[in-house]
Amino acid sequence: QVQLAESGGGLVQAGDSLRLSCAASGRTFSSYVMGWFRQAPGKEREFVAAIRWSSGNTDYADSVKGRFTISRDIAKNTVLLQMNSLKPEDTAVYYCAATPRTYYSGRYYYTEQNYDYWGQGTQVTVSS
Repeated sequence: QVQLAESGGGLVQAGDSLRLSCAASGRTFSSYVMGWFRQAPGKEREFVAAIRWSSGNTDYADSVKGRFTISRDIAKNTVLLQMNSLKPEDTAVYYCAATPRTYYSGRYYYTEQNYDYWGQGTQVTVSS
């Protein structure tokens, strides 16, 4: 059974940095794509970033490109999301997700329905 557990959220000011972690267990994730999504109050959940566990190839939403970095720590089975230059509009609950379907092109992983496993989420609040 795959389990994903996010941590690292909190309250920060605009311009600050924050690093989220997603501890993954229950599988060998070498054949998985891992993603981060977020959901702001009153809005739909949206794609933030994704990483192919085996190759480390990454993809980002335009809204976070250049500010956020997704990476994985293979030894710790953890996916990280480094968030720099945070803005109030980054305020949301951030979710980690995983899918074993690694054979699609990049935009497939922008869609939450294409992920099988989800964490419980961690709140990020950015004050102005």
